[in-house]
Amino acid sequence: MDRFPFALAIAVLVQVFCQLFKFIYYSIRSGQISLHYLATAGGIPSAHAAFVTALAVSIGIRTGFSSDLFAVAAVFSAIVVYDAFRLRGHVQNHARIINRHILAATDEEPVSEMVGHSIPEIIAGVVFGGGLSAIATLLLR
Repeated sequence: MDRFPFALAIAVLVQVFCQLFKFIYYSIRSGQISLHYLATAGGIPSAHAAFVTALAVSIGIRTGFSSDLFAVAAVFSAIVVYDAFRLRGHVQNHARIINRHILAATDEEPVSEMVGHSIPEIIAGVVFGGGLSAIATLLLR
């Protein structure tokens, strides 16, 4: 069992649950079922934050929060979360500007504006990912 990438399996399961949550939440919110939400970036909770937090928490529980492996996972998580907020947030703002000013005068399809994350979306992703990972890791170890 030590050779099985347990932390990776937990992180992938959290990612799947996160996308299913988004699918249900945004389908209810929009009043129509759209499979697009199963693979959409952006929105609440941040699947990026949930995925990397789940990985780090599972590694921390299994190897110790003072281990070098956890430190690598924590740094990796911080970079991904920062990127989801800052870089992808700028991409989202650019998409809004493109849709409002450039595409409004053409017949082109609008660019997706659901790509970045707000602080509440990231916090929800960290809580969602960390919580599910902790529960699953503690129950299955």
